[in-house]
Amino acid sequence: MDILPFTRPNIDEETIAAVADVLRSGWLTTGPKCRELESALSARAGGRPVRVVNSATAALEFGLRIGGVGPGDEVITTSLSWVATSNVILAVGATPVFVDIDPTTRLIDPDLIEAAITQRTRAIIPVDLAGLPVDRDRLYAIANKHKLRVIEDAAQSQGTYWNGRELGTFGDLVAFSFHPNKNMTTGEGGCLVMNNDEEARLFEKLRLQGVTRDNDGTYDCDVLGGKANLTDIAAAIGLGQIRQLDRLNARRRELARHYFKAFERLPVTLPPADFSNSNWHMFQILLSEKAAAQRGEIIRRLRDAGIATGVHYPAIHLTTLYRRQGLATQPLPHTESVAARILTLPLFPAMQDSDIERVATALRTVLRQLDPESMQA
Repeated sequence: MDILPFTRPNIDEETIAAVADVLRSGWLTTGPKCRELESALSARAGGRPVRVVNSATAALEFGLRIGGVGPGDEVITTSLSWVATSNVILAVGATPVFVDIDPTTRLIDPDLIEAAITQRTRAIIPVDLAGLPVDRDRLYAIANKHKLRVIEDAAQSQGTYWNGRELGTFGDLVAFSFHPNKNMTTGEGGCLVMNNDEEARLFEKLRLQGVTRDNDGTYDCDVLGGKANLTDIAAAIGLGQIRQLDRLNARRRELARHYFKAFERLPVTLPPADFSNSNWHMFQILLSEKAAAQRGEIIRRLRDAGIATGVHYPAIHLTTLYRRQGLATQPLPHTESVAARILTLPLFPAMQDSDIERVATALRTVLRQLDPESMQA
């Protein structure tokens, strides 16, 4: 039986040929293709400076460093995210402060951000889960009032909008991911959208050991950097992807609409039906509490039926590392409830409409087997 994955990148023959050209060129690491990709990303971001790296994790960490966040500082964020969101806060010596989510949007609750601000707070990292944007108006009103930097974890938000404006064209520091499961990929990679050339120059040093090269062949190192530069091989993939991004996002929206129709009578909670802003990076349902207690079995039975699913994400503050850090002391009831019930279903542009029906039929069968009472409601 063919397995329907929960995601699959869309790589066309033109992109494959472009990668082959890079391989034949002999210049494989950071070079002209990376600069070309940065220019294309900058054009999409309204001319703002954009620099690429080998992961969005690196982009977020360097964004914190550019924002002046370090030891002794606090950064407000959400616990419903990939653990990298808060790991980068620890990496710069700061402390993540988790606030609960809005149970409807599943995003950080703006009503709770301000109450979490202390004298040590230096920044906010909002996360656009599944490509649904955090309320940027409220977010920046709070950040501006308290003079806080915002490092947007827009890892899942390529082509997402907020009230008619594409993310990255406004705001403070904005990090995107180009991991293979994202709406746009470079194989592995990411980028940071910045405010000015000074920030971009610092970013360039941070991604390659803090080095600035001189025309005489020597170099200087004046900051502690890392090794996070992107290759031209990866950039060639990204150039093919950015060319297709709007078309592929449009297909994601079509598939999401099919999900809403196919799931009308299933006893699950659907995501917010936002077809103006979201890029529909993922389609995530919430199981009933009874069904959620058997989520592992549901995942196994769906897999047996040829449907791959995922859990995005376990609550960060409940993981062992964060418990050891003493960061699980404050209950986050909505985060914990959603994390225990969430299930990510297949969604990628190459899916057929019939695949949606296949998923709905399989889930209906599994729920009928494991939670028959809910299916009779």
